[in-house]
Amino acid sequence: MRRWIPLLIVAAAAALRAQQFTPAPGAELLHRPLDQILDVNVRDGLVYYRALKAERGRLDRYIASLNVAPATYEGWSAAQKTAFWIDAYNAFVLETVINHYPLHGTIKQIPGAFDKTVWRAAGRSVTLDQIEKTVLPEFKDPRVYLALGRGAVGSGRLRSEAYTADRLEKQLADIRAEFVADTHMYRLDRLANTLSVTPILSWREAEFVAAYDKGDPAPGVVQRSPLERAIVAFIYPNLLPSEKEIVQQNQWKMAFMEMDWRLNDLTGGRGE
Repeated sequence: MRRWIPLLIVAAAAALRAQQFTPAPGAELLHRPLDQILDVNVRDGLVYYRALKAERGRLDRYIASLNVAPATYEGWSAAQKTAFWIDAYNAFVLETVINHYPLHGTIKQIPGAFDKTVWRAAGRSVTLDQIEKTVLPEFKDPRVYLALGRGAVGSGRLRSEAYTADRLEKQLADIRAEFVADTHMYRLDRLANTLSVTPILSWREAEFVAAYDKGDPAPGVVQRSPLERAIVAFIYPNLLPSEKEIVQQNQWKMAFMEMDWRLNDLTGGRGE
């Protein structure tokens, strides 16, 4: 009995938050259920997977609602479509995890989690990899790849709110601004003179180069590789003045961190 007490506390707290929930301003009707799910179950990018699994009906219904008619989808704006696919991806990841929870490892150990499991959305059959590699590139905004939770500590921080068209630009701008404050995304080692960033930027190299390699992003780095220039352009506006000085000196080495695939779980994940 004692081992269930923490779960009961989490469930009670989640139920109380659900009663108090008010949809975020601008939350589109389709995504309001996800807005509530994330508000109740996500804290600083980490998920109450146990509580979510115990109360999974709302998530199941939301995922079913994503298979809107293709004609409806085609009538949406680019911002609506972008928000739709980010939300769909993150909801599919949540469903993938709770379908196998508790996990004795990472989401990568679920067979076919990213490349085999097929989901229905907007009349299409897609895997998580297809959303990331085929669908999202259509929108030509690489910030979206940092909005994908991926069920991992080292991925983009899962927000406690859904993405919606009228909030999308601010939400993506916040992701960019917060990037340099997240040690899973960015680190500057002054002693080793090394600038390290998440491997996500290298996975989506073509998109980041196309969006951000527009010339000399900071004094002194024009001779760098296209990806290095793009990364500097992406982070430079939000660096501290002392960090900008180091970048301008152009003596640093670029490195990509190892992805931290540990489950972004607030409650352990191993069924203790």
